[in-house]
Amino acid sequence: MADERWLIVGLGNPGKRYENTWHNLGRLALQTLAERHNLSINKIRFKGLSAEGFICGQPVLLLAPETFMNLSGESVRQAAEYYKIPAERVIVIYDDIDLNVGMIRIKEQGSAGTHKGMKSIIYQLENESFPRIRIGMGPRPAGDLVNIVLSKISKSDYKIVQQSLDAAAESCELILQGKIATAQERYNQKKELD
Repeated sequence: MADERWLIVGLGNPGKRYENTWHNLGRLALQTLAERHNLSINKIRFKGLSAEGFICGQPVLLLAPETFMNLSGESVRQAAEYYKIPAERVIVIYDDIDLNVGMIRIKEQGSAGTHKGMKSIIYQLENESFPRIRIGMGPRPAGDLVNIVLSKISKSDYKIVQQSLDAAAESCELILQGKIATAQERYNQKKELD
């Protein structure tokens, strides 16, 4: 029998070196969500750091994989299998170089695009029918993407980034309440957050 809990995943890379980098926007948004609900993501399990609790009356497992990005699916699969959480109750939050800074997008399902962490999750779950929240870090520059995505978020960008993290956390709350369409209407139409 499937568990009624939700699995909310914030993608990023582990370790001090990657803290506050663009590629860790998913982890930062997950931390923002946890703080809004007095949860601490500090329990080591499922190849990641986790927290359990309730958000909007729904039982949740928050998970920050401690694998590197390209292996995130291993962590997600372990947690989903352990609790028998179906894919449609998995929410993944991650960075997107093809969205400008200050933008987020919520989708009910879809492909991984160019994101290797999402490719890993879809491969491990053998399913792409789960909600996801993409947080903009673009526009996509010419040249080496690795140096861009692994660079630290500048102080000048952090104010707009924090607005995106708050919007992503609110979007999770709306999804948990069965209001994904409301989240999409609120954030998918906006060019950039104010």
